[in-house]
Amino acid sequence: MDQAPGGPHGTQGPQGAPSLPTCYRHPDRETGIRCTRCERPICPECMISASVGFQCPECVRDGSGTGHAPTANQPRTLTGGSLVKDPRLITKILIAVNLFVFVAIQIDSRLVNDLVLLGAWPPAPYPVTEGVADGQWYRLVTSMFAHQEVWHIAFNMLSLWWLGGPLEAAFGRSRYLALYLLSGLAGGALTYVLVDPTSASLGASGAVYGLFGATAVLVKRLNYDMRPVIALLAINMIFTFTMPGIAWQAHVGGLIAGLAIAYAMVHAPRERRPLVQWGTCAAVLLVVVGTVLVRSLTLL
Repeated sequence: MDQAPGGPHGTQGPQGAPSLPTCYRHPDRETGIRCTRCERPICPECMISASVGFQCPECVRDGSGTGHAPTANQPRTLTGGSLVKDPRLITKILIAVNLFVFVAIQIDSRLVNDLVLLGAWPPAPYPVTEGVADGQWYRLVTSMFAHQEVWHIAFNMLSLWWLGGPLEAAFGRSRYLALYLLSGLAGGALTYVLVDPTSASLGASGAVYGLFGATAVLVKRLNYDMRPVIALLAINMIFTFTMPGIAWQAHVGGLIAGLAIAYAMVHAPRERRPLVQWGTCAAVLLVVVGTVLVRSLTLL
């Protein structure tokens, strides 16, 4: 992570132990808060509330955080995304799509056969004649939005709402959407590789576990207490490996992708931020495509 210009970033206590950094405008005041744009330490007197976190007076005044003429007047999120009026819009749309598909499946249960993640054509009398190995790669996407049981969609949508909103606000819409979709695809790809190709799976769990991983990375980056996140993740992983009927492969695949993408999003050097962030997303997508392609060739 690059170091922002401005006052001191840390001092030593009387016993040599590290203490909090001091405000760049008031060197006699320790603080644990930094400007979300230029990352300089700021004390309560200098904090100006923003959509995500706080900003320093210079960033609010000139829109750049550098003291020079702004290159873009629009404020940015922690990862460089644009600040918007509704920071939960994409989360709301994702929930709406999941609910729409759920209702459609309740109305016509046959629809689920066209949406589930299925590797290869299972023996009769299963009503599906083709799977991913037969060229129906779209199932990796449609299965992410398909649920049959009320408890399943309820858990995933509640998790999406609780985790998705803060992540969308911190990442910005495009980066957040990429995180969600790529995590879901990674979970589906790992399931496709490790599960019996004639076994069907569905649900947004892979994408949701990607949000779990991203939340852990973001909390660590902001120096918040990690214990609640670790406890929540541990509980969910226990359920993943102990409850029957759960595709743990989707959870693990989504979690790994979410961790990798989120780390690139929040730690990318400012001067190469888009390259690192979108390059990582492209790399994850290439791994998913390559994995699915190799698996498909082994099943043909």
